Amino acid sequence: MVETDALDGKIAAVTGAASGIGQASTEAMLNAGATVVLVDRDESALNHLCEALGERAIPLVVDLLDSQQCANLVPRLLDTVDHVDIFHANAGAYVGGDLLDAETDTIDRVIDLNVNVAMKNIRDMLPPMVERGTGDIVVTCSVAGHYPVPWEPVYASSKWAINCFVQTTRRQVIQHGVRMGEVSPGPVSSALLNDWPAENLRKAKESGSLIEPDEVADCIMFMLTRPRNVTIRDVIVVPTNFDM
Repeated sequence: MVETDALDGKIAAVTGAASGIGQASTEAMLNAGATVVLVDRDESALNHLCEALGERAIPLVVDLLDSQQCANLVPRLLDTVDHVDIFHANAGAYVGGDLLDAETDTIDRVIDLNVNVAMKNIRDMLPPMVERGTGDIVVTCSVAGHYPVPWEPVYASSKWAINCFVQTTRRQVIQHGVRMGEVSPGPVSSALLNDWPAENLRKAKESGSLIEPDEVADCIMFMLTRPRNVTIRDVIVVPTNFDM
């Protein structure tokens, strides 16, 4: 159980914060005392959520697939808050099914958001953290980043790429006092599952092979609340009944 003041005074930023894992992560950090900037492109959902969460929840509307808005994310964050202690790179997209059936613009969107945007956001977030000599970066990866899932070749490949990125960059930035790790969930009840192959989703629901976003957020809080000499570099969290 995480103490209610475990992140007291900390400032966090979460991308893809208006729903799913991002929302659960945001709520968990708020409950632990942090101030959180919620980054999402869905202005209506973002404002509605922040109204419900209170004054320590700060909305920041950004379309990360717009290259200029993506480049301006960190400057806008630092215009909004004094600094960022915790950056959760969570925004992502999904496509499943046979590669032959995938639209090329969908492939572009998944790779861009899951890989390019995450890399660029983290690259831009590192200098102010390095200057302060401290910080935490958490990335939402996937169990698909550890196993070649045959029904999602594009998505799984994007997560393999980000897994490699996290584990290589982590070893570079630790010398500057910045911890970096990833959480790799199995199937989570969220909007991403709307794009799952219908048969796979049906089987997962029937077998109880889904977990909730707040169960992923629990893992993130465990990572963030370790002593500074401890880094949880990757947490793989899957439903007990998930067969992989």
